[in-house]
Amino acid sequence: MTTASTKHKDLAALPVALRKKWAAWGRTGQDAFALVLEARKGVPATTAFEVAEAFQLQANELEAIYELSTKTLRNYSQEKKPLSPASSEKTLKIIALYNLGVEVFGEAAAFLRWLDKPAHGLDGEVPLKLLETTGGIDLVTEELQRIAHGDLS
Repeated sequence: MTTASTKHKDLAALPVALRKKWAAWGRTGQDAFALVLEARKGVPATTAFEVAEAFQLQANELEAIYELSTKTLRNYSQEKKPLSPASSEKTLKIIALYNLGVEVFGEAAAFLRWLDKPAHGLDGEVPLKLLETTGGIDLVTEELQRIAHGDLS
């Protein structure tokens, strides 16, 4: 986990292997059928911690998203167990969301600032809090797409 004082990372600042994996998974997150197939395979549990680092999540935020304790996630990582299909799907959607957010805002820091503030287009909800469900992730993605197209309503 990281603290608020840690610098936000753009996708380009992530290690090369991780950047390639996230870029591929980000594309998977845009194709519903490919997403389901990849989620059924199971995403490595270590990816949850990659998500936490990229999004600068606190332990309680990570636990809320995955509905698992950080201890359980660590155990899965150490045992090289994959996440469940539902958690894998959520992870792939979150990675696609991150890639889109960095693209829309031009840098991770700006995207992550937006993610942590009430959004008018989301009825005043804090986008980060909506990442706890796949439907919420979809709502945040749709809002980012509206922003990208200049529809700020």
